Amino acid sequence: MRDHVLFDKIDLHLIRVLHTVLTERSVSKAAIRLGMHQPAVSASLKRLRDFAGDPLLVRSGAGMVPTDAALRMVEPAASILRAAEMLFSDARGFDPATAQNTFRVGASDYLDPLFLPHLVAQIKSQAPLCYIEILPLSAASDYRAQLAQGEVDVVIGNWATPPDDLHLGRLFGDEVVSLVATQHPAVRRGWDAAAWLEADHIAPTATHPGAKGVIDDHLDALGLQRNITARCPHFGLIPAMVASTLLVLTTGRQYCERYIDHLPLTILPSPIEFPRMMYYQLWHERTHTATAAKWLRERVKSVAATLKNKEKQAPA
Repeated sequence: MRDHVLFDKIDLHLIRVLHTVLTERSVSKAAIRLGMHQPAVSASLKRLRDFAGDPLLVRSGAGMVPTDAALRMVEPAASILRAAEMLFSDARGFDPATAQNTFRVGASDYLDPLFLPHLVAQIKSQAPLCYIEILPLSAASDYRAQLAQGEVDVVIGNWATPPDDLHLGRLFGDEVVSLVATQHPAVRRGWDAAAWLEADHIAPTATHPGAKGVIDDHLDALGLQRNITARCPHFGLIPAMVASTLLVLTTGRQYCERYIDHLPLTILPSPIEFPRMMYYQLWHERTHTATAAKWLRERVKSVAATLKNKEKQAPA
């Protein structure tokens, strides 16, 4: 009887507060994400603590961490929220013109710099009432867990070997090249594999713990190692860093070509042969048949195809 009375007091809003507070590990950050005032979030957290008979979030050093009981609640809370979102949207069908869904896309800025702007523009033009949240792929995030817990709808990126526990859609492939400043000695002299390996390279910060990236994974397989002297988590800033230094950025041609008309940069072929960089979108089984999620994945696929076609049509 007591459980029944308790269940009647818990509404979906409280579940959303619970999930957000536990994943953000901060009342203030949760308030921002929920669009609520901080005292209101604190009041909801107090109710949740009373219901659970557990503090849920406790101080640890300068931050907050979930209790063991709270950690066990994260996945069930995410499941409830995802089920609630799908409950009526799939029943009545997804109409982009009137839908008010929230779409969460995990992506790094390794992509073509036009990709995410085009994706957001397409979503907002067809589904103007939907909310879009672009989430970064970083060493601090676990995209598999985010997909499984419903925190992210789709993840976009490049993997030499994509994970086999997720659904996968191929988007496009790209030739691996090196981007250097126009005054870089290699522009005049050229380079061989030894000179390329010894040059000062800049590379992105790993997107997840233990990740090296497709370039260094391939070099490892060849028993080679390049001289990385700089790393940056903001891939979109790297071309400007390259333009004023002797640093070398090695990545996809399509990405590099977006910058050569605006910065003093030159694209050079790599003296070491790399397989094409392959970009994919990944999603979890839980959203595989959801109508809104399918619509989102079609938008991702459409943008990739549009940019690919523009590259083919561009003058040489």
